[in-house]
Amino acid sequence: MIANIITSVIALLHFYFLYLEMFLWTKPKGLKAFNNTPERAQATAVLAANQGLYNGFIAAGLLWSVLPNDPLFSFQLKIFFLSCVAIAGLYGAKSVSIKIFYIQSLPALIALVVTALTSKV
Repeated sequence: MIANIITSVIALLHFYFLYLEMFLWTKPKGLKAFNNTPERAQATAVLAANQGLYNGFIAAGLLWSVLPNDPLFSFQLKIFFLSCVAIAGLYGAKSVSIKIFYIQSLPALIALVVTALTSKV
């Protein structure tokens, strides 16, 4: 149950990323969140929206992983989608800002460990 809660929180976080990237990218909150200028945000808005869409797919997959009654399938989905989040966060930390590690990768890594330790498969 704790793994499902942590995974759900990470899913909600990624739905928030979707919202920031798709709808607030050029707005004050989006500019502040991504330390962006209005000019640069306008020039990259389509790219950010695409990135937001991918975050939505990840969020949907994470929520999917907490729904199945089959423990093995649920475990496999969690491992896959949490690994995707952790890897994407590591890439973002290396290429953009170390802050991404703490916001994205670290929670996913914690969820992976909790999932592995509490799994009954």
